[in-house]
Amino acid sequence: MKKRWTALLLALTMTLALTACGGEQPSGEEDAQESAEETVDDAQTETGEDMTETGTEEAEDGQAQEPQLGEQPADTTEKPQTGSSPADTNEKPQSQPVEKPSTEQKPAQEQKPAQEQKPAEEQKPAASADLSAFAADLAASQTNWPGMMALEGEALDTYYPGLSALSPKQCVVQMAMISASAVEIALVEVASSADVETVKGIFQSRIDYQLGDGENPGGLLYPASVELWQNNARIVSNGNYVMLVVFENADGVVDSFNALFA
Repeated sequence: MKKRWTALLLALTMTLALTACGGEQPSGEEDAQESAEETVDDAQTETGEDMTETGTEEAEDGQAQEPQLGEQPADTTEKPQTGSSPADTNEKPQSQPVEKPSTEQKPAQEQKPAQEQKPAEEQKPAASADLSAFAADLAASQTNWPGMMALEGEALDTYYPGLSALSPKQCVVQMAMISASAVEIALVEVASSADVETVKGIFQSRIDYQLGDGENPGGLLYPASVELWQNNARIVSNGNYVMLVVFENADGVVDSFNALFA
């Protein structure tokens, strides 16, 4: 097709060139012109045929091309991909359940009313003890317990200054009747626990006076008495009860005193 158009264009070019030059055309040129015209006519005819063929071919291209001998016709049916099953048009879409969040927020628990605090148990009062009866029983329970006399009034203030000013509930103070014996006992029950330490201080002052300070002699006259007060003087308390005892078996008396409140 392209070659024919090229020949046609060459013939037309030659014709136009001869026409432009003017004059009669020689016979050879006339033959060439005639040949060119015939070529043009043939080209036009062939062009029309080619266009017809081209249109026919285009029409045929719109149709499915027939497979050539030995070739299988193209399968226009779309096949499912490997590993996948064909879609079932009749299958109804399944509704998948909505996944709930892993951590569901639980409603805040109702706060329970605070338990009422029970009032603290009232402190039971310490067992009461009869200090006068306790002092009297020592003569029967302790060996070598001497005869005792009570200190009251001015004598009490002289040997135990400040004790009567506390106005104790019970106050029993006794010392041996014989001056050679240095046994002594003082038993006090105070009204307030704040006075317990005060009573202990008064009892300690009595011990310090009897023993002296090393430079000034104390109230004791005999070495045996000094030794007794140095080694066998005890001050103990139980609740609001306080005791001072000076005796060779002072620890035994302390045990009897604590047993009153067991």
